[in-house]
Amino acid sequence: MADLSNYRNIGIFAHVDAGKTTTTERILKLTGKIHKTGEVHDGEATTDFMEQEQERGITIQSAATSCEWDKHRLNIIDTPGHVDFTIEVYRSLKVLDGGVGVFCGSGGVEPQSETNWRYANESEVARVIFVNKLDRMGADFYRVVQQIKDVLAARPLVMCLPIGTEDDFTGIVDLLTEKAWVWDNSGNPENYEITDVPEDMKDDVAKWREELVETALEMDDDAMEKYLEGENPDIDTLKAAIRKGTIALEWFPTYCGSAFKNKGIQPMLNAVVDYLPDPTQVKPQPEVDLEGNETGEFATVDPSRPLRALAFKIMDDRYGALTFIRVYSGKLAKGDTVLNTFTGKTERIGRIVEMNADDRIELDSAQAGDIVAVLGMKNVQTGHTLADQKNPATLEPMVFPDPVISIAVSPKDKAGNEKMGIAIGKMVAEDPSFRVMTDEESGETILMGMGELHLDIKIDILKRTHGVDVEVGKPQVAYRETITQTIEDTYTHKKQSGGSGQYGRIDYTISPAESGAGFEFESKVTGGNVPREYWPAVEKGFSQSMDEGVLAGYPLLDFKVTLNDGAFHAVDSSALAFEIAAKAAYRQSIPKAGPQLIEPVMKVDVFTPEDHVGDVIGDLNRRRGMIGGQEPGATGVRIKADVPLSEMFGYIGDLRTMTSGRGQFSMEFSHYSACPKNVADVVIKEAAERKAAK
Repeated sequence: MADLSNYRNIGIFAHVDAGKTTTTERILKLTGKIHKTGEVHDGEATTDFMEQEQERGITIQSAATSCEWDKHRLNIIDTPGHVDFTIEVYRSLKVLDGGVGVFCGSGGVEPQSETNWRYANESEVARVIFVNKLDRMGADFYRVVQQIKDVLAARPLVMCLPIGTEDDFTGIVDLLTEKAWVWDNSGNPENYEITDVPEDMKDDVAKWREELVETALEMDDDAMEKYLEGENPDIDTLKAAIRKGTIALEWFPTYCGSAFKNKGIQPMLNAVVDYLPDPTQVKPQPEVDLEGNETGEFATVDPSRPLRALAFKIMDDRYGALTFIRVYSGKLAKGDTVLNTFTGKTERIGRIVEMNADDRIELDSAQAGDIVAVLGMKNVQTGHTLADQKNPATLEPMVFPDPVISIAVSPKDKAGNEKMGIAIGKMVAEDPSFRVMTDEESGETILMGMGELHLDIKIDILKRTHGVDVEVGKPQVAYRETITQTIEDTYTHKKQSGGSGQYGRIDYTISPAESGAGFEFESKVTGGNVPREYWPAVEKGFSQSMDEGVLAGYPLLDFKVTLNDGAFHAVDSSALAFEIAAKAAYRQSIPKAGPQLIEPVMKVDVFTPEDHVGDVIGDLNRRRGMIGGQEPGATGVRIKADVPLSEMFGYIGDLRTMTSGRGQFSMEFSHYSACPKNVADVVIKEAAERKAAK
């Protein structure tokens, strides 16, 4: 049986272009997993194996790979940095025990780093930090360390200092051992020597080492006492204290280097082994029963306990559907029958494979702590739990954000219809933030996603991977509706002509709720005028109606219905009668409650060279943007703004034109906000025209 203390399940995550995939490549080269290093900019990185990834030089889906370092097994997931694929980061963090946060030495803490860091905090994942690209123009290790403190409110524990910067970057000084690691310029990571600290750095090294020791000893009272009495702690004592604090999320050991130039990777790998937790040292996953209530039990990482495994990713490749699974407790063997607690059906485990990006190694079994892929699962989707049939339980499921943008697609010829349906079905299974629906009135297929790039890549995959030629409509914004006024009203549903009748009267108040509250229902009925068994029917009638607002047919958000009173008939009343009454009451009262169209507003982060700041801000203002602030950096300025999604289509082209191709931006959903009247009028008119055309 494998020794779990030698396992490290880690993810590598960062802002787009900070060098995550390059860092992963270097790790695989150093651990002997690959013999030739592939470069992202050549489209040859091992973990970027999708055509779309190789062309665009970005990571789209998280790739899993395993390797060995210093007698430890590392299961590594390289996650995307682009905000449209944050879902990949979120679900990877859910199943990891530790992470490496990569930051660009010149770009520093960029917008996506903040989002990823927030997800990692929520998932309580211990991390080490790697400040990459120190060979780049404008790179400044100390500035990035300060940004980590200021922007992320995190506590970086500086473990090494860079020797030289930009073109003169040659290596690092390890503060624990007080030795310098210096690489030559051959580009071979093994070509380094360990020497004494350069003379001109001795004062800095002494200062930073003192800070490191004092911080680390916060975790060891005995050693701290001795230290205050003048006794210096040995390296093993310091390492144990640093590990304890890292696992407790007190601090994040911080390293630096240049992955592209093969400098600084080994010390960072040593830190993964030394300071990140093994699967048994992480807070166990809470178990919930089949109704979703916490049972108080936990999926402890132990091969002898009942099976608990979480499917965190589905990937379709040339051999069929691969289901990536993190085994939390128990064992999984080829030929086992396990229970999918979400569907209530059993699944047979066909082949189990260990993944190295898109290569695979066959396994006979997996155990608690492992991350493996299983072939041939029929009905398992992301977030489903696989459990022991005789002892079922569900792990806390994943929550995915709702899409904010949609497009209509149709195959160019009739023959493509079925092919498109199958392809989209596979894509939806792979990516829970990608949704599909059919517009019942027009029969159009609507694809919904997290942003323009997200949908752009899905169309690309449809065309190239699945060979479906489609025509694409204009992107549509996911508008919503809400109400602004409180209204008291009454409605009676009465049908009493011949046969068994229907009768239900409700007196109710409809009022606006707080933003993000969704739909709330409360009953204040006393004295049995509306019997208690009919209350759920009234709630159901209103909640089913909210899918269609009264202005432009968009779903209604954030309102509360209070049932005040009503009346029933001893013979003719039924749950159905009260449900029908509630649906009619919705149509009667919502138009009187000041309905309002609301639009998704995006948190936009734009990077621009200094000489184009005025143009960029002027353009954002024209797009109805609210400028939140500016932050000058080494190579340009970051502008933060809230901008309605409807104004952001095609923005990347305009930004490149304004900044001579040097501008970049990222955006993610922030909140819904009221539409100005002129915008709302256009949207409502278009909705009416669509309805009339059908």
